[in-house]
Amino acid sequence: MTTSTEPARRVSSRLAAIQESATLAVDAKAKALKAAGRPVIGFGAGEPDFPTAPHIVEAAIEAAKDPKNHKYSPAAGLPELRKVIADKTLEDSGVQVDPANILVTNGGKQAVYQAFAAITDRGDEIILPAPYWTTYPEAMRLCGGVPVKVFADAAADYKVTLEQLEEARTRRTKAILLCSPSNPTGAVYTAEELTAIGEWALEHGLWVVTDEIYEHLTYGKPMNYLLSLVPDLANQTIVLNGVAKTYSMTGWRVGWMYGPKDIIKAATNMQSHTTSNVANVSQRAAIAALTGPQEAVAEHRAAFQRRRDLMLGMLRQIDGVVVPEAEGAFYLYPDVSALLNKEINGREVDTTAELAALILEEAEVAVVPGEAFGHSGCLRLSYALADEDIVEGLTRLQKLLG
Repeated sequence: MTTSTEPARRVSSRLAAIQESATLAVDAKAKALKAAGRPVIGFGAGEPDFPTAPHIVEAAIEAAKDPKNHKYSPAAGLPELRKVIADKTLEDSGVQVDPANILVTNGGKQAVYQAFAAITDRGDEIILPAPYWTTYPEAMRLCGGVPVKVFADAAADYKVTLEQLEEARTRRTKAILLCSPSNPTGAVYTAEELTAIGEWALEHGLWVVTDEIYEHLTYGKPMNYLLSLVPDLANQTIVLNGVAKTYSMTGWRVGWMYGPKDIIKAATNMQSHTTSNVANVSQRAAIAALTGPQEAVAEHRAAFQRRRDLMLGMLRQIDGVVVPEAEGAFYLYPDVSALLNKEINGREVDTTAELAALILEEAEVAVVPGEAFGHSGCLRLSYALADEDIVEGLTRLQKLLG
């Protein structure tokens, strides 16, 4: 009998292949440097800087006092919350959803993963427009899927065309991921563009996973909802959403997904064996968010639009930086490829990962490199921070790169 001298693998190949969230890593590094006394300005965070509205917090406090919230509740979510989500969906998008076909999840990320888990078999290809949010390809791979990147550059406002999608489609294509408004680019697809993509997916029998988490953060253009434009897609579409971005509730961990009955049932079964129900106090807070006063939503949107305009103007003053006018979310995604393959402050910079590291070290400004979103050559900057911090951070960037 022979014994192998090689050490046994300690971490499964499946989990060993997962990359750390680049956006969270940048944010954590910026916070660590600030805690150490460095005056770092962080443009990496993907969350609103506003506190959760007081009436939502009060609802949570009251919920915490109620013993009924101290126990397990249905894995699919509180019936009251699912009914509220259905009502909100109808009011916002005109799409009618049976509350039974809604699953409340522990934040949007769980909804993303469970959506792909429900429809993906090993080897299925999923078309992934790039630039993309860092979690999408990792969730696809964990479920055995194969992300197929389709890249749209700044000249195309970071929006893929029907011709690109058709070129990427093969006999193994199972689904397409859509995110509008987009993280990381802020791009918003028009009604005509979404309709064309939806009808293409319908024609070819493809699933669509559409992430609408930034639905209430659009500037100058309306939010367009895929299922209101192409209702015949309902039997092959999964919609993802949550309270995190609209209501400044990232830490409360309440997302949801809705779709065909069999898909939601399968995802609910999965959740019942993983996390069970979302914390009841958070669910009660989400009910208060969706049914309570909405003035803060409009106030936050106005503040984000002002900050976008401020950041856009300052970035465009840097030679070699090209910035499309983002129409949604709270990010700008400048193309900085003209700054690469040259020396900056005596250092050769060939990639945006190297550029982001240089910016953090030399200007004490944290940005996320485009490699995190599928393609080098761009940087993501969040404008979910105070106006004075935006001015200070971009003044440092202008000094370093100008």
